[in-house]
Amino acid sequence: MSRTEEEILREEEEERKKLRGLLLSGSDSRLADELEHIHPADILELLRSEKDDLERARLLYRLPDSMIADIIDEEEEEDKYSLLRLLPEERQKAILEEMSSDELADMVGSMEDPAELGKLIGKLSDEDRSEVSQLLSYPPDTAGGIMATEFINIYDNKTVYKTLMYLQEISDEVENAYALYVVDRQNHLKGSLSLNDIVRSPFDTPILDIMNPHVQKAHVEDDQEMVSREFEKYGLVELPVVNDDNQLVGVITVDDIMEIATEEATEDIHYMGGISGEEEVDGPLSDSLKSRLPWLVVNLLTAFLASWVVSLFESTISRVVALSAIMSIVTGMGGNAGTQSMTIIVRGIALGEVNRENGLRIFIKEFFVGVFTGAAIGAIVAVVEYMIHGNGYLGLVTGLAMILNMAAATVTGYLVPVALKKLRVDPALASAVFVTTVTDVLGFFFFLGLATLFLPKLI
Repeated sequence: MSRTEEEILREEEEERKKLRGLLLSGSDSRLADELEHIHPADILELLRSEKDDLERARLLYRLPDSMIADIIDEEEEEDKYSLLRLLPEERQKAILEEMSSDELADMVGSMEDPAELGKLIGKLSDEDRSEVSQLLSYPPDTAGGIMATEFINIYDNKTVYKTLMYLQEISDEVENAYALYVVDRQNHLKGSLSLNDIVRSPFDTPILDIMNPHVQKAHVEDDQEMVSREFEKYGLVELPVVNDDNQLVGVITVDDIMEIATEEATEDIHYMGGISGEEEVDGPLSDSLKSRLPWLVVNLLTAFLASWVVSLFESTISRVVALSAIMSIVTGMGGNAGTQSMTIIVRGIALGEVNRENGLRIFIKEFFVGVFTGAAIGAIVAVVEYMIHGNGYLGLVTGLAMILNMAAATVTGYLVPVALKKLRVDPALASAVFVTTVTDVLGFFFFLGLATLFLPKLI
């Protein structure tokens, strides 16, 4: 029997209470045993439920440095350092040693206070400082900006036996390895292989004989959306990253891509609603105002444009008052049709499904979708208007205007995102404003223009 949402929430609350008791008063041996089966995200959720920093510090205090590093990895970029600061200075350095290079770079890159940033950098080892500096040199939305520099590379002159000996030496790193990468002495990427490939091969087998030379890879300057599509296309769990010389410089794992996909989807939804991609639901009032007000002003300007078009037909509206009640239906349905088309196209562009080869076919399809849906909706509206007002010409004008506006709306829903993409502007950012403007302006123009042509029949 399926559980209700209330039951699930109650069970989660009980689990949090048990976890809290374990962290605060559980024996050392029990805590060590239980931690092997507790996910860092569950502890982070417990920490977020505590408002007092002292209590949060108490919950963290007995955890090993490696677990705290994993918890910080799970935290949002801008909150990572505040979590680290809950612990004494002497432990902070040890925890930083346990963190992956990409998470360290995220933490450093999100800090705005120069004094605090200097303190943090001073706690990093020379190796970590160098790796973080390298990662921050890449734009944050590229493969180089999201990769980690921890990976296992095997020289191409090794055998299976020598590789196994090497893996035993670095067993702590092997635990989280998805793949091993074969390189030459200049660190050029030659291929990849899995642990399964190694354990199933005789000891004297050369690594070159069992590696896959056709490994999928990303360039440090590849856009993160392109990298995300590679993961989806090939079902990857890890992707090596190379520089211009095909030297292996890092890896991107699937958990990083999941975070990026969530961020990109959230950003697109915000942009399509005329909201800054950085606004958070529990953020301060000032952020919400800065996020929403500019786009509302832009929408106001476009509303003035639509109002101006209506003013051109004031004499027609004054003679047929029924037009004022109907015209909002025409523009509203056009806006809905345009939004549908725009949503499909923006998503298609993000997934790489809209390209030069199929662009014209998609354009034609969207046009006919607009024509046929406009004809269907127009026919319904025409019948309803005839039943209400008893004038067949009024229904005809409404039906024709609906067809024209919905066809224009679907075409605009295709053209605007594609044009913005060509101009290197995020299609989700401004598409909604342009599509709404076109459907409102053309909707009023088509409907009132046709009404003016048929005016003698409408009076």
